[in-house]
Amino acid sequence: MAFSKEKTRNVNNSNLRISWKLVKFANSHLAFGESARSLFLFLPLMILLALLTSACLAPQVSQRETTVKVSILADGQNREVEIPSGSTVQKALDISGISLGTLDRVEPPAYTLLSAGDAIRITRVREEFSTEQKILAFERQTVRNESMPLGEERLIQPGVNGTQELTRRTVYENGVEINSAVVKIIVLQPAVPEIFMIGVQAPYAPLAIPGRLAYLAGGNAWLMEESTATRRPIITTGDLDGRIFKLSSDGEWLLFTRKSQKPPEQEINSLWVYNFTDPKAPLIDLKVRNVIHFADFDPNEALTIDYSTVEPRAAAPGWQANNNMYRRKFGKNGLAGVEQKIIEPNSGGVYGWWGTQFLWSPDGSRLAYARPDGIGIVSFKNKALIPLLETTPLQTRSDWALIPGLAWGADSRTLYLVTHAPPTGLVNAEESPYFDLSALQLDTGIDVSIVRQSGMFAYPAASPLMGSENSFQVAYLQAFDPLQSEKSGYRLFLMDRDGSNRRGLFPIEGGIGLHPQSPVWAPAPAPSNGALFLAILYQGNLYLIDTTTGEANQVTGDGLIQKIDWK
Repeated sequence: MAFSKEKTRNVNNSNLRISWKLVKFANSHLAFGESARSLFLFLPLMILLALLTSACLAPQVSQRETTVKVSILADGQNREVEIPSGSTVQKALDISGISLGTLDRVEPPAYTLLSAGDAIRITRVREEFSTEQKILAFERQTVRNESMPLGEERLIQPGVNGTQELTRRTVYENGVEINSAVVKIIVLQPAVPEIFMIGVQAPYAPLAIPGRLAYLAGGNAWLMEESTATRRPIITTGDLDGRIFKLSSDGEWLLFTRKSQKPPEQEINSLWVYNFTDPKAPLIDLKVRNVIHFADFDPNEALTIDYSTVEPRAAAPGWQANNNMYRRKFGKNGLAGVEQKIIEPNSGGVYGWWGTQFLWSPDGSRLAYARPDGIGIVSFKNKALIPLLETTPLQTRSDWALIPGLAWGADSRTLYLVTHAPPTGLVNAEESPYFDLSALQLDTGIDVSIVRQSGMFAYPAASPLMGSENSFQVAYLQAFDPLQSEKSGYRLFLMDRDGSNRRGLFPIEGGIGLHPQSPVWAPAPAPSNGALFLAILYQGNLYLIDTTTGEANQVTGDGLIQKIDWK
């Protein structure tokens, strides 16, 4: 009950008057000689009246609100603040007029309820960014050359330092530096590596060879002409990545990819071309980026290349394939022409994220394609892909997909490919360990398996035409363990175009196997004995195999060869 002081006084006076009347009434009864029993009857009434009177007295109201004192340590000062009981840390800061910066820390947290004597500690945090330029020192690269005397050194490219810009972040707490680290690096000018050529002994007998044989070693391009003893560097930038390494049909131009200076998730590589027969010719940047599976000279148009691209990704395998195709002309003066679209970007079928491979026929009349789920022909007229044969894709359960090895026969009417054979038992077809080497006749559409259980990396390669009857041979790799062909070593085999007369060439029985690769045929018979050579990489070195005698000739010994082409 809530009463004003005046109303409380009036009620109390009224109750007192009533009580006094009752007492007088009782006394009057006693005065007239009433018995003690009559007085006893009035006692309960008097007690009830007393209780009623005390209950109606005004409550005692406190005149001051409850508060607590806490301390706040901030900006080098410790201050005491009186705050309402039950306040949070944030309320205490608001009352004291202290504000927090974006990075500042407060202990205990702002939502904590405070009690008397609690302490609040504020740590002022700020960060500063600064930039500086530093010298990017060049690397020293060494190239071994077996045509130079042992121990002789020759500088073939002087090194040049580059520059880079570093952005540094420094963090301060209460004015004291607690951390400083570089958070961003931008290469303003890349360094040019210093390249020294060092002579090593060449214990291998030189061989006379037809055409030009180009090879990639240590990020540089080399060329052999007339003899394996005659070799010279043609590109010494040290950054060729081997994704694309193709000679033109006349053997005068080299198409190649170079590693990008940008992070791989932004840009993987760039496509270039170079006429190494002209000492004054520049390296031509074709303004094409991110080429993984295919780029080649167009056999039907001079100074023209066809290519397919991918989109860089941070996740494995590092790209998402576009499965497209473009064409671009270039000039000897170094100018790249306008890009012409042949095939629109597309999904690429099953496991199309990995990509599509393309291959020109020897006569330049057809361009075949291969992807994880089949092969076909490119229609330039309709700008479309025409499927020829569907194959069961391999489920690798990993970050790679298998594109069937594909090769044209020398007649330009037969395609040799690796097909995924069906499994035995209840094994999923996509997980079958069986792979066959097959031949597809384009004129009849007949697909024939000519080598059973060759292994997934058989990589067939057909020789040039031999004789007047359009005969040719086919080289391929045979897995040592066909049921574990992903990890197996391989041996080079040779057979006639129909799969007959198979024979193993290299390495010898029981030797260390070859790594998966496409054998490369010589463009013509050897000038010395008329034999056709096969070029193969073995333990990082170049070997030439005489397909007539089966003799293996080691050509290099530095163990650095990554890629070869022969035209």
